[in-house]
Amino acid sequence: MPGRRLFVAVPLDDAAVATVAGLVERVRAGTGPGGRVRGRDVRWVRLDGLHLTLRFIGPTVEERVEPVAEAVRRAADSVAPFELVLDGAGAFPNDDRPRALWLGVARGAIELGGLAAAVDRELVAAGWPPSDRPFRAHLTLARSDGVSAGAQVARRLAAEASGLAVPSRVDHVVLFESVTGGGPARYVPVETARLAGSEPGPDPRLRGARSER
Repeated sequence: MPGRRLFVAVPLDDAAVATVAGLVERVRAGTGPGGRVRGRDVRWVRLDGLHLTLRFIGPTVEERVEPVAEAVRRAADSVAPFELVLDGAGAFPNDDRPRALWLGVARGAIELGGLAAAVDRELVAAGWPPSDRPFRAHLTLARSDGVSAGAQVARRLAAEASGLAVPSRVDHVVLFESVTGGGPARYVPVETARLAGSEPGPDPRLRGARSER
């Protein structure tokens, strides 16, 4: 299907990104003899685009991008800012044969779920079908389909992430376009919408997010 691959997500703030990047470095340095993974490594996400996905939309033709952006703005305006805390790690569907490795949300999961529900509700009101995926608050760090080292990396990630407790303030939501080719996908901001009552902050990633309305 032609169109721009869109999704809605909450990006981590800069301090949280730096902490998670350090965690990934430790995991990659300690998963095998001599600091190397035994076998082919898992596919780590780009650390400059860490986010918690609220709703995957998929290929969207250009004339429907603005209605999506408007739905995201309405959803954001219905939810107050909050803080989440990342702690612990796991894998989907399980640690022995993982397809995705993630960090858990120890605090803020209910609020994230409410924000995801608001996004879904506004998209449905604008003519999109409801999400066919139940929302589970998590931060995807790597994908490991068919990689024999996946279980090894998952165990190491779980050990390193125990007691991590990384806070990140949530005061805006972003409509992203996923651009593939030449390595891990790049996530390009299409629309940034602030949550209800929040004030613009100093986050450089937010200042750089461009609107393509």
